[in-house]
Amino acid sequence: MESRLRRLLCVFTLISGCNWAMSQERPYVVNPGDLLAISVWKEPDLVGPAVLVRPDGTFSYPLVGQVDARGKTVIEIEKIVTEKLKKYISDPVVTVSLQEIRGNKIYVVGQVARPGEFIVNPRVDVMQALSMAGGTTPFASLGNIIVLRRTNGQQQAIRFDYTSVSKGRDLNQNIELQVGDIVVVP
Repeated sequence: MESRLRRLLCVFTLISGCNWAMSQERPYVVNPGDLLAISVWKEPDLVGPAVLVRPDGTFSYPLVGQVDARGKTVIEIEKIVTEKLKKYISDPVVTVSLQEIRGNKIYVVGQVARPGEFIVNPRVDVMQALSMAGGTTPFASLGNIIVLRRTNGQQQAIRFDYTSVSKGRDLNQNIELQVGDIVVVP
């Protein structure tokens, strides 16, 4: 009886831990190029075509004007639009959803089968990006792959040793890519 109770407690702890880990998942941040569907309940004039987030991270919406979506989630944008609409509509019920994720792009260049730009939904690591690009060519320098990342206007190069990671070593190199990252396979 006691061992059965311990096993149940272990299972409960594992499940609770999984739920906690899932709740810690970062929400998607809207990027330039994404399409947003915005509607206001009982306001048919405020339901229209998808709204494009412009390259500067902003979009325009009737009665609201320009909205800065940089670094914001859909829920945060929903709150902003709701607050701005309160000037014109009492208790507006606003729904904002991602209609199309187009702005979450990474790039893979060099000695891969299909170099180019890839839209990732929502997160991808280096190994997954290389797979999306069709894998490396026989001429690739697998120990000298780098990830170029621009942070606060500064570009940095992050080393990635494919051979080591593919053998299960130095897995911390297999970083999660960020919007705009470039994987260079020499």
